[in-house]
Amino acid sequence: MKSTVLVLAILFFIFKDSSSQDFTVKSLNVYTSDNLTSLPVLTGGNKLVIEFDVQGKFIPNMNIVFRFCDKGWTPTKNIFLLNSQYSTAYFLDFEELPIMVVDDARYHHKSSYPDDRDQVQFPFSGKWRFYLTDTQDSSIVYATGKFFVVQNNIELGVRLKRDELEDQSYWPVELAKAVNITTDFYLPDDFHPSFVDRIEIVDNQRLYDPVVIDRETNTLYRFYKWDANRSFTFTARDIPAGNEFRQVDIRDHNLFIGKEVRAQLDGLEYSRFFLNPLNKDLNGGKIYSNYSDEYSTYLNVTFSIRPPEENFQNIFLVGAFNNWKLSLDYKMNESGGVYSITIPLKRGIYDYQYVAADLDNGEIINSDWLVLEGNTWLNSKEYDIFLYYNEQDKGVYERIIGYKRLKSQ
Repeated sequence: MKSTVLVLAILFFIFKDSSSQDFTVKSLNVYTSDNLTSLPVLTGGNKLVIEFDVQGKFIPNMNIVFRFCDKGWTPTKNIFLLNSQYSTAYFLDFEELPIMVVDDARYHHKSSYPDDRDQVQFPFSGKWRFYLTDTQDSSIVYATGKFFVVQNNIELGVRLKRDELEDQSYWPVELAKAVNITTDFYLPDDFHPSFVDRIEIVDNQRLYDPVVIDRETNTLYRFYKWDANRSFTFTARDIPAGNEFRQVDIRDHNLFIGKEVRAQLDGLEYSRFFLNPLNKDLNGGKIYSNYSDEYSTYLNVTFSIRPPEENFQNIFLVGAFNNWKLSLDYKMNESGGVYSITIPLKRGIYDYQYVAADLDNGEIINSDWLVLEGNTWLNSKEYDIFLYYNEQDKGVYERIIGYKRLKSQ
């Protein structure tokens, strides 16, 4: 009896010790089975792919929990939308990474959803989040990601053309260059016109700063029209033309040698406001080196830029590695007129750019995405356009009833 109790105590100690280990999720990548680099949008014929590395002493014990969200990406508390039976992928499988990268990450996971075992389904059209959690305690969250589920009920007619801002005199005149996106559609009888809400346009995966045209919008540059029946038109004329993104490609281990490297081999970068780069970017995306490659390690990458002398703002690095979110963690340090920051990156290709902004009590304000990068019609961009509807069924929720991906040339 004593020996049985001792064995159980030892087993409990081992289980508790291994499940309570600290794990760090790295290089989280969320995409669809038919598109590696674009915004993750499920349209019915594709699957969501979640891939990431983990640093930890033991094989992780993790689940993935999926939650339907409201317009602000907050998980719903509506009992009709919890999807409890099909909301969790249990006990994820992991592969051990090559020994060369063990100091930075030890395990790798990749899975796609909906899965073949019917553990996970996405029955509602709209915004979704997933959480990488501990198997025993879902309140322990290691990382989270966002994606869209679309049931394309309505065909959107989308037109794109070059436009110019007219509300003031712009200098340099390049700042007036803009893109006009007009979306029109006819609402089927299954939907009520009163519940059509808004159009959101995600420009080159800038998920944190979408272009919004709602039914209360009526300005010179953003407005909607309704014929009091079933025809709608939403227009945004003030989308900045922008420029091709900068790109760092650190895949070649013969060029980028050692742990400490520069993002660009020639060192410093400068303003591109009056330049029209010929390189084509990934429209805000990234591509990691194959995780099974022994050279697919992590590097400390230094980004450095010398802005024009008339710059009086702080400079931030933003890109595919931080989901295009302006963050204090990516504020660059200034020394002698040069702004620099070093961040860990897995070998791969990443789109990025520099943003000038002010700080007010720790808050980033007056962000300028153009002053260091330029504003030209010569670039190619990708726009994801969503039509939202206030669904009255299941306790009322926000539903995507129309979607289109548009690429400018």
